[in-house]
Amino acid sequence: MNMTPRHFTSLLDLSSEEFRHIIHRAIELKNNRDPNYQPLKGRVLAMIFEKSSTRTRISFEAGMVHFGGSALFLSPRDTQLGRGESMHDSAKVISSMVDCIMLRTDKHETVTTFAQYSSVPVINGLTDKQHPCQLLADMQTYFEFRGDIRGKIVAWIGDGNNMCHSYLQAAKLLDFTLHIASPEKYQPLPEFVNAVGNHVKFFDNALEAAKNADLCVTDVWASMGQEEEQKQREFAFKDYQINAEIMAAANQNALFMHCLPAHRGEEVTAEVIDGSQSVIYAEAENRLHVQKALLEFLLTNP
Repeated sequence: MNMTPRHFTSLLDLSSEEFRHIIHRAIELKNNRDPNYQPLKGRVLAMIFEKSSTRTRISFEAGMVHFGGSALFLSPRDTQLGRGESMHDSAKVISSMVDCIMLRTDKHETVTTFAQYSSVPVINGLTDKQHPCQLLADMQTYFEFRGDIRGKIVAWIGDGNNMCHSYLQAAKLLDFTLHIASPEKYQPLPEFVNAVGNHVKFFDNALEAAKNADLCVTDVWASMGQEEEQKQREFAFKDYQINAEIMAAANQNALFMHCLPAHRGEEVTAEVIDGSQSVIYAEAENRLHVQKALLEFLLTNP
């Protein structure tokens, strides 16, 4: 086993070339499903969830099976992690028995600490700060429908959350411009903004941010664990809904994406999310294909 495994805790663990390679490989795997191609035969992925999941769990589990491997689902009730075993010990022990670890956790530090002590690749399946696997899928979807995103404009409208942070990193790596419109108290963290230089522009309102955009993206107003802030967030975000007017300000062939689950009538209208510019189901399915490309990249590269 390689002494220093490749991790995927953040998009910035990839170079621009590697990001594009994974996207193109995902499209290839999607269009040429070969049941005899099993590069991960006998390999095991441990999936550790501190938060519930639909797409992340199904896509990683199905992807391992397609590749001839298997996946273990570990909820907080199933491991000592939930009972205070040190990260250091957990990472060393778990990584001695499996070939790859995927974590979906509250704190980003959990993933980076695991990566520090793990002898196998560690994948970030979502943290409070970043959601890099979703960005792989979003970018694969854009490439499939519209070609390379280099030089394009993406409008992020809504909460400056983990998805927004990962969009900032994608803008830098794939060389597009991110327009952000978020309420004042819900801006992305400065450390993420400062790292991408002139790839980002901020706008006071959603309509301005959407002008000339090739892709419009949003996320729920209250993420998991923020439900008690729902009322106050509804008030703060009321002018940050993606609706027909917003889409009309974007380019004529602009796409709409949302990582799901979505709340129709809140961050996006039913008319937009169920309309002809929306590619949410292709985007969700691509989690499977792009994560297979990622697993292959991390586990079979010499």
